Amino acid sequence: MKIETFAVGPLDCNCSIVADEKSGEAIVVDGGDGVDEVAKRLQRNGWRATLLVHTHAHIDHIGDVGRLRSLTRGSALLHPADLPLYQTLPMQARWLDVTPPPVVALDGELHDGDVLQAGNLRLDVLHTPGHTPGSVCFAVNGAGPGILLTGDTLFAGSIGRWDLGGTSMEDIVRSIESKLLAYPDSTPVVPGHGAHTTVGTERRSNPYLGGSR
Repeated sequence: MKIETFAVGPLDCNCSIVADEKSGEAIVVDGGDGVDEVAKRLQRNGWRATLLVHTHAHIDHIGDVGRLRSLTRGSALLHPADLPLYQTLPMQARWLDVTPPPVVALDGELHDGDVLQAGNLRLDVLHTPGHTPGSVCFAVNGAGPGILLTGDTLFAGSIGRWDLGGTSMEDIVRSIESKLLAYPDSTPVVPGHGAHTTVGTERRSNPYLGGSR
């Protein structure tokens, strides 16, 4: 397994490509604002993206998924609770004063407990509402030495906003404490923006979570 994470777009969204090097199959997480860079890295490594998955439907995470799908032929997936938010991409683009991307029909849905596979690679889907109703996180290869890709649910030293099409602070904290803090302290965390962290660091020092309140 190999993971490449890199910031894309004007909001520096952390996109991750998770690849099974033996089969060459890969899953792209939040590649909606970094299409050219994603395509370049896939080609350079000889990987084929079979799935294009999204932690939520804010424009910096999913906006240009239609073009990415055209280039990679991967299947684009989103949690159904975020489909209404996805339909607001033109309005989100106006907020950011950028050209509105097309809203395309997606290929399928993500649900809590789903297991996504590419070769021998496994991503567990964790529904973590709060930042948006359909926010999800991905556990790469499950617990233990795996990695959590947390989108805009959990950041290093903070949590995601809940006032941009989300639900409530209580929901996002509940999601983190029930789903993400269930993983070992040593589990690396790759947020949707900013620095990487670990479950243990956030359990001990994140001011929004129970261990530090």
